[in-house]
Amino acid sequence: MLKAIPYRYRVLALLCSLATLTYLDRICISIVGVRVKGEFHLNNEQFGWVLASFALAYALFEIPSGALGDRIGPRAVFIRIVLAWSFFTALTGLATGLMSLIIIRFLFGIGESGTYPNSLIVVSRWFPANETGRALTWVGLGQQIGSAIAPVIIVPLAVSYGWRMPFFVNAAIGIVWVLICAVWFKNFPSEMKNISEEEKQKIESGCRHNKHQHVIPLKYIFRNSTVWSLMFMYFCLQWANYFFVAWMPVYLQEGRHFSEKEAKHVIFFVFVAGMVGLLAGGFTADWFVRKKGLRFGRRFTGMTGIGMCGVLILLTVFIPQNDIAAITLVAANACYGFCVMSSYGVCNDIARNNSGTVTGAMNFFGQAGAFFLAIVFGNIVQATNNFNYPLFVVAFVLLIGFLLWLVIDPLKQLNIPKHIEKVFNTN
Repeated sequence: MLKAIPYRYRVLALLCSLATLTYLDRICISIVGVRVKGEFHLNNEQFGWVLASFALAYALFEIPSGALGDRIGPRAVFIRIVLAWSFFTALTGLATGLMSLIIIRFLFGIGESGTYPNSLIVVSRWFPANETGRALTWVGLGQQIGSAIAPVIIVPLAVSYGWRMPFFVNAAIGIVWVLICAVWFKNFPSEMKNISEEEKQKIESGCRHNKHQHVIPLKYIFRNSTVWSLMFMYFCLQWANYFFVAWMPVYLQEGRHFSEKEAKHVIFFVFVAGMVGLLAGGFTADWFVRKKGLRFGRRFTGMTGIGMCGVLILLTVFIPQNDIAAITLVAANACYGFCVMSSYGVCNDIARNNSGTVTGAMNFFGQAGAFFLAIVFGNIVQATNNFNYPLFVVAFVLLIGFLLWLVIDPLKQLNIPKHIEKVFNTN
């Protein structure tokens, strides 16, 4: 039965599982956040620094990790990433207080950085251009799957064995993934054993990656105005994502007074809705691209997603009923999926062989946004003792991101300067 599945879809399953593991690990600290705060006597400002330390490190190392994947291939980078994050995930379970948590989570962020730029490199090498949208959708789905199953796995483990046990279990799962990647995965279809010549030809003749193009210096990438617009937009978008992933579990329990069991169910449905949003966003974007062109398709889907996400988060502030507020959060994360898929689509549209570097730059700004969200959210709650006030700030930032889509142009590809091209051609 496995032989009937094209090799590129098996590679996609590996990427989807990687994304699942990253978010299973990433959200773990937030789901057990109330327990961690209680044991170490942390206030919301201090816990915000724990969450922010990961985002800061992730941001700082995202561009180098993406550029490294463009140059040496994603396989070696994946192995480094998952080994490092598995080690520091396990180490989180051995933390003894605030400072050890901040240091370990910072190192964990270094370890995990580069996952998505290198996933996009794989998509650009392993999939024809007309399948890119679907492939990116499944990579995005992995994030939501990991976040959705996390409370189902983590809460029972934390209840039965304490908050430290989930980190040890997640680390063990990561080691298994590394072994599979090291033994089976290759950087290019031509390197993979048993792939048919027909599939290899289909991929290589239609993929975004071009063997005759070269990885260009970073300074030339940053001369593209769409790259800058995309980075600032993603900075805004990740305020929403990091609220859902990092602060929402605590918001539900301490701000909305959900029980741990009730919060588990809400978190599950929020991220199931994220899966639906990603699927719908990917197919909707592809449909609009075919019917209205690349520029309109990317912009319309991106603007709709980030705009509706902001509106629904703002509505949550004014809804006193917990069950209705939970529904608006579920809908908000579904809308987030529309925008994130268009964002990664633009990276692939404009970057081609430099997709890892451009995605790394976009994610650098995104994680910078996550860093500020973690700090701002915790400080506002600590100062006002109100979990709703930070959501006003999140909604405002998303409005700015909505407007930035007006100047993002997926048709504006990176250009190699002639003197640089001559240097490449003589090498």
